[in-house]
Amino acid sequence: MNPSLPFPASLRPGLAVALMLLLALAGPLPASADDDWQELHGRVNRGELVPMTAILDWLEARYEGQVLEVALENEEGRLVYEVEMLGPRGQRVEFEFDAASGELIGIEGVGIAGMRRHP
Repeated sequence: MNPSLPFPASLRPGLAVALMLLLALAGPLPASADDDWQELHGRVNRGELVPMTAILDWLEARYEGQVLEVALENEEGRLVYEVEMLGPRGQRVEFEFDAASGELIGIEGVGIAGMRRHP
């Protein structure tokens, strides 16, 4: 067995066939998912939406912790960035930002004060 490959050579052809079958059964990716991504990217480039990197930079400057999850949600026609962070004491906090302005519009969680950076 080649140490860089996790399966013996005798199993690899069968695994390749199984993978191809799974991909065929899964079907093609919907074109709308790709179109949505391209539209959002264009809106960021045109300045209609704040880049996610700006949101993450803002958070890093003001709060200690590790980003666990990032999402862009459509809440009643308003695009909202949701960022879930894990604080230094294990607290989980979710921040919500208006994607168009970058304004912080909500914070939920316990122990938020313990995550704030002090100048």
